[in-house]
Amino acid sequence: MTAAIRLDLDDPVPPYEQIRRQLGSLITVGALEPGSRLPTVRSLAADLGIAAGTVARAYKELEQSGLIESRRRNGTIVVGPPQATPGQPGGEPAVMAAIDGLIHVAREAGVSDSTLVDLLRGRLASKLDP
Repeated sequence: MTAAIRLDLDDPVPPYEQIRRQLGSLITVGALEPGSRLPTVRSLAADLGIAAGTVARAYKELEQSGLIESRRRNGTIVVGPPQATPGQPGGEPAVMAAIDGLIHVAREAGVSDSTLVDLLRGRLASKLDP
């Protein structure tokens, strides 16, 4: 699980937000299914080489958004992605398939994940202009 989380300490986005975004994405796309256990705060912090408080903040925000739940004896588990309402594009299978296809093509072309995200953000921003 830790291998799926990558931190870029040169990124202006704070590490807790990078963790929150990545875990949130993994939950939303179903890579982390409901009932899956997350590493303990201390364990993930040690694996990433960061302070436990950083991971704790990411977990707290994920819990507040309803994606995970912390239980004293059972650890932290995935509750699941937010329920998509009918007509909400984020949950449409065609959108998810297109995203998966984009990732596949980008990786075959040797485009890094961070570059792909930057390209996508740039295209989205350019499409917002009237």
